[in-house]
Amino acid sequence: MKNKKNKTLTAEFSERIMLAVTEVNGCEVCSYAHTKIALEKGLSNKEIQMLLSGNVERVSPDEVVAIAFSQHYADTKGNPTRDSWNRLVDVYGTTKALEILTSIRTIMLGNVYGIPLGAFRSRLKGKLIKESNLLYEISMILSIFIFLPISFIHSLISSLLRTPVIQFKKA
Repeated sequence: MKNKKNKTLTAEFSERIMLAVTEVNGCEVCSYAHTKIALEKGLSNKEIQMLLSGNVERVSPDEVVAIAFSQHYADTKGNPTRDSWNRLVDVYGTTKALEILTSIRTIMLGNVYGIPLGAFRSRLKGKLIKESNLLYEISMILSIFIFLPISFIHSLISSLLRTPVIQFKKA
């Protein structure tokens, strides 16, 4: 929450990060929601489609490192390499890198719930997702009521104990 208050990222930059992460994770619900938000923030349809296809070749040079890190973070399921984190910090500084990480983790959490929600909605329309099942969908959707308060407590304790903000992929 502290990192989000810094407001060193523009809303457009944050949406680009969220679209890039959502593309890696394949969350239909989040893709829809963040496409709508991105359009409202002024991103072009072409830019949104580019990000949702995983293409970063036309991303602004000022943002390409963050977008690439975002994709890497999602692809490694939250275990980026130390080198990739160091590059992010070198380019943006610690404060902005932490805010980028906040945007990434926010959408990753959204994807955790959006994916089963999307599968459940598809199920209601008669389109089953073969990688999913009803028990998984319902338990994930309901688990937010248990895990959200726990995550806030965990965050508070981690902050008090000054635990590292990021873990790295083992070499």
